[in-house]
Amino acid sequence: MATKYVYLFSEGNANMRELLGGKGANLAEMTNIGLPVPQGFTITTEACTQYYEDGQKINDEIQAQIMEYIVKMEEITGKKFGDLDNPLLVSVRSGARASMPGMMDTILNLGLNEQVVEVMAQKSNNPRWAWDCYRRFIQMYSDVVMEVGKKYFEQLIDQMKEARGVTQDVELTADDLKELAGQFKAEYKSKIGADFPTDPKEQLMGAIKAVFRSWDNPRANVYRRDNDIPYSWGTAVNVQSMAFGNMGDDCGTGVAFTRNPATGEKKLFGEFLTNAQGEDVVAGIRTPMPISEMSEKFPEAFAQFEKVCKILEDHYHDMQDMEFTVENGKLYMLQTRNGKRTPAAALKIACDLVDEGMIDEKQAVAMIDPRTLDTLLHPQFDGEVLKKTPVIGSALAASPGAACGKVVFSAEDAKAWAERGEKVVLVRLETSPEDIEGMKAAQGILTVRGGMTSHAAVVARGMGKCCVSGCGAIKMDEENKQFELSGKTFHEGDWLSIDGSTGKIYDGAIPTVDASIGGEFGRVMGWADQYRRLKVRTNADTPHDAAQARKFGAEGIGLCRTEHMFFDADRIPAIRRMICSDTVEQREAALAVLEPMQQSDFEGIYEAMEGLPVTIRFLDPPLHEFVPTEEADIELLAKDMGKSVAEIKAIIAGLHEFNPMMGHRGCRLAVTYPEIAAMQTRAVIKAALNVQAKHPEWTMVPEIMIPLVGEVKELAYVKKVVVETADAIIKEAGSNMKYLVGTMIEIPRAALTADEIAKQADFFSFGTNDLTQMTFGFSRDDAGKFLDAYYDKKIYENDPFAKLDQTGVGKLVDMACKMGRATNPELHLGVCGEHGGDPSSVEFFHRTGLDYVSCSPFRVPIARLAAAQAAIKDEK
Repeated sequence: MATKYVYLFSEGNANMRELLGGKGANLAEMTNIGLPVPQGFTITTEACTQYYEDGQKINDEIQAQIMEYIVKMEEITGKKFGDLDNPLLVSVRSGARASMPGMMDTILNLGLNEQVVEVMAQKSNNPRWAWDCYRRFIQMYSDVVMEVGKKYFEQLIDQMKEARGVTQDVELTADDLKELAGQFKAEYKSKIGADFPTDPKEQLMGAIKAVFRSWDNPRANVYRRDNDIPYSWGTAVNVQSMAFGNMGDDCGTGVAFTRNPATGEKKLFGEFLTNAQGEDVVAGIRTPMPISEMSEKFPEAFAQFEKVCKILEDHYHDMQDMEFTVENGKLYMLQTRNGKRTPAAALKIACDLVDEGMIDEKQAVAMIDPRTLDTLLHPQFDGEVLKKTPVIGSALAASPGAACGKVVFSAEDAKAWAERGEKVVLVRLETSPEDIEGMKAAQGILTVRGGMTSHAAVVARGMGKCCVSGCGAIKMDEENKQFELSGKTFHEGDWLSIDGSTGKIYDGAIPTVDASIGGEFGRVMGWADQYRRLKVRTNADTPHDAAQARKFGAEGIGLCRTEHMFFDADRIPAIRRMICSDTVEQREAALAVLEPMQQSDFEGIYEAMEGLPVTIRFLDPPLHEFVPTEEADIELLAKDMGKSVAEIKAIIAGLHEFNPMMGHRGCRLAVTYPEIAAMQTRAVIKAALNVQAKHPEWTMVPEIMIPLVGEVKELAYVKKVVVETADAIIKEAGSNMKYLVGTMIEIPRAALTADEIAKQADFFSFGTNDLTQMTFGFSRDDAGKFLDAYYDKKIYENDPFAKLDQTGVGKLVDMACKMGRATNPELHLGVCGEHGGDPSSVEFFHRTGLDYVSCSPFRVPIARLAAAQAAIKDEK
């Protein structure tokens, strides 16, 4: 049977997300449960995939099905495309299976031409409305389908308002709008070189193609990469008969959430505009009124809307984000979806839904995006300083958190300034989806226009970025990169602080303090810990980081990098002396200075971890990283070593490597200079013995990790040095302390010979950062130069350093686990690359049978939640 590419709303349901996209599946579901939905049809995600396979063309089979469904839609609505008696107008909207607010394109009022608009003007006795619809359609179609920039049309509107002496679009008359429509069509012709299309079916095909095309636009690609949405999914297209919110004062349009998306409070939250169409609210062009005021304007529609909200929340068991229109006092539902929310709101809503008996604890754990937890753990403004700092403005608290930075006025500048290490606040009239990269780079976002459901607000909440929107008091001068607020002019580069939790704006830079975590966080984390199998450790090199990670629930340290301890001013001279030594004795003398320092560091870390396991990695970076580069430091070292400057420079030159990442580092240092491994072993074991003596209730089992092993004989050689040194110290202390010696698997050859290496190792820890570099054959530091081209050409969909490449690198991990455990069933397995804090990678490590993941302290809660979600998913 031929593939079915088109479905009426009445033919689908909520379980058909993959085929109908989120919006299409929910429109079908709302139709099924009897809600007032303007009818229409959905063109499937498979049609989108086919469009790209056919070289960005809609093939004859899909076109024929669309035409067939236009006829069905005409029968359902009793209206006809292009008909002069009862014309059908439709909206054309995208709808991927994962919500992507504002990332793809929408067209309203499709089906209009000069004849139809005249008929509508007469029939409705409302010419202003008819011409308003037409000028909007020309503008949207030109922009979205033909890619003539919006700005040309906006300039024409502004000129018209100026000429008529008005400030709002709604003050323009029917004749003004008719004249504008003519100007718009002339603008279209001058840019495209052809007349504006009048055949509704031609218009519809153009619009459908544009929505398919928008799946591959730059902003959608960036959003997908950030939100783990595969390119192969494609988007569906929804063609829906229009409900008009712009027919007069008994009409309107709104966006609402069944609970507050910023706080999670169980109370209807949203905004409404009378005599407007949907894009006016979402784009933030006019600042709307709160939803509660709708009850005064449209009491009947509002009462019905409140009922619909309850039906939808009871049906989906989650907070809903809805778009609706009121036409002549009658309510129409245009979409519903699980609403985007702040991390704090997500936790509150999950706990509330459990308490209300709507969902169970497992569902609560599964409904929270682990990546968003990050922002809860981040700083807020220092309350004491805040009290003394005058507020220079306040607007809508659109997305919580505190941000301070230097003012920039464009997304490009935000990105460029951030790349050179500057903290910036992006200030815009309103943001549009094109600004996504700048929004990502900024500490926070401040907009002049737009409400709580504008693009800036929704996207910032999704990113966990601080955002204050709709500050109408700002006098903006984008051209000269300045704005005025409270009598002061702010220029590009001036410091500004904004509080997305209160909506307040402050002059200058305000210091921040660490976040305090509410009760809901602890509750959800408690549930997560109940269900997960994977342990979660942290990567920490100092007692401060270790203590921070413990607060976030870390169950040990999976990676303590000893080299970070050598860079302190009082230590670097000793390591430099060691590097410049001519004999083993000189080296040992220099190392003897470092040993008590290392030992004291390890004792601090052991104390902070309260007897939990701590894996200490021996010296890993190449020695050239420790030698001086400044002339004065070189002279000091020469004096210290009793050598000439020329001799020291010769030693430094001798350490130069063409490819340090693959050079003299890791276990290769310990093979060349076993005295380094011996010193580090003494420091680790003595520290553990001291802490054990202080805390007899703890069981100290130090874990020593040998980095960068690629050959079992390397590990055996270094392990022999470690074991001989450790056993002698333990025996001398009269202790029976156990310790583990393991290795990092970060060279492909180690993964390929894991069965041999496991015979010498007590544990493997996958160093997925280096394993990724070595497997792909490119360096993490240089890959940024070409990865963007790879994303654009769809060669890679994600940065393999942020999200584990499960196909290649993952295969090595899986193979090493199986082979290692086959020869050493007692082998412990963990991962300590940054992938240990990435949710999709954590799910992979769960499936592969690792014992633990280890990540930076602030990502520990993310890993705990992701590990629980992986275990819950496994049960299904």
